Amino acid sequence: MLKRYFITGLLVWIPIVITLWVLGMVVSTFESVVPGFLTSEALFGRHIPGFGFALVVVVVVLTGLFTANLLGRKLFEIWEGLLSRIPLVRTIYNSVKQVSDTVLAPNGQAFRKAVLFQYPRAGSWTIGFLTGSPGGEVASLLPGEHVSVYIPTTPNPTSGFFLMVPRSEVFELNMSVDAALKYIVSMGVVAPGGMPARGN
Repeated sequence: MLKRYFITGLLVWIPIVITLWVLGMVVSTFESVVPGFLTSEALFGRHIPGFGFALVVVVVVLTGLFTANLLGRKLFEIWEGLLSRIPLVRTIYNSVKQVSDTVLAPNGQAFRKAVLFQYPRAGSWTIGFLTGSPGGEVASLLPGEHVSVYIPTTPNPTSGFFLMVPRSEVFELNMSVDAALKYIVSMGVVAPGGMPARGN
């Protein structure tokens, strides 16, 4: 009886603790980029929890508003032009910007579809997410049509594997990306509802 109550209590507390832990990491990461002279200690003489996070959110929103107009876009282009002239910075910045533009763009297709395919061997199945299609030299060397797929690891989906798989071997799922992530993170415990998979 005690064991059952203990497990029930864990089922209640584990999601809460992990959620608070992740939120704490996000807030502390945001606050770490705030300059010292803009911290709550420097401005108000005392520590205000979440002040740095709120400040970063405000700055990001204001930046979005500024770059949405013609003058802001022009200044942003000048800024990017300056960064593109610095060898090491140019490489890092362009790579990160390309990934963020692809993943975060409203009309982008990255992580918009969950798929089912055999991995790491025939007969074993896993769930991944479409991230696009191979291009350039890689596409020219691949026989037939392929798609790019990201396979998150369990229970930590922030790491994973990138594969290029023949389109004919990939089955698109009707489940949402959120439902697929829950299925992966829960190690198959939280089975998604919805319609069955359909093939390409």
